Amino acid sequence: MSILNMIFAQMPETVTDTVNIISETAATAPAEAAATTASMSVWELCLKGGFIMIPLAILLVISIYIFIERYIVIRRADREDATFMKRIKDYIHDGEIDSAKLLCKKNGTPYARLILKGISRIGRPMNDVLVAIENTGNLEIANLGKGLTWLATTAAGAPMLGFLGTVIGMVEAFFALANAGSSANISVLAGGIYEALVTTVAGLAVGIVALFAYNALVARINGVMKLLEGKTMEFMDLLNEPAE
Repeated sequence: MSILNMIFAQMPETVTDTVNIISETAATAPAEAAATTASMSVWELCLKGGFIMIPLAILLVISIYIFIERYIVIRRADREDATFMKRIKDYIHDGEIDSAKLLCKKNGTPYARLILKGISRIGRPMNDVLVAIENTGNLEIANLGKGLTWLATTAAGAPMLGFLGTVIGMVEAFFALANAGSSANISVLAGGIYEALVTTVAGLAVGIVALFAYNALVARINGVMKLLEGKTMEFMDLLNEPAE
């Protein structure tokens, strides 16, 4: 009975100590969690990527410049004057070839240059006129497509550069882990891995931007091609029409 009495006498103290320990743990847990929670800005994260981030940044800047510059040029080429072909038709039927040429030069669009080439070949066989227009159209489309090769290369090459940076970072991380010896821990490896993965994210981001820019410009150029084809057919039909 004396033993039981001693146990019961110590139980309140034990329970009290346990409650105090739990309270202290609960109070310090948020503080420790807050202390271990780290934040990092995008710029600081980019700096963790190493030297591979430099060519990726250059590719991104050049790709954005090419997209904006080509978009403006293609948008200008895509504008259409609804009265242009009617005026050309009137000039040709009235025999005012010089006025028709002057109108084409003032218009300044790719389809106007096509019509100008066709007007300069009036009097020759229709096949020669058509070939001359088609050759001029090919040159116009090639001029509109300047820089698209760069965008396509960036879309494919930027992710590869990112993967290269990741592989280099992984090699460095495992090298640091091996050199740490007995003091090696998961934080040594984790720090190197997350820094290495920064280049993969950056490479994919640059590649995605370049890919979307490339496809957007190609779609616009296809629209210009359809416009040129329509104007070519309209001009050839005009030459085959009898004068009223």
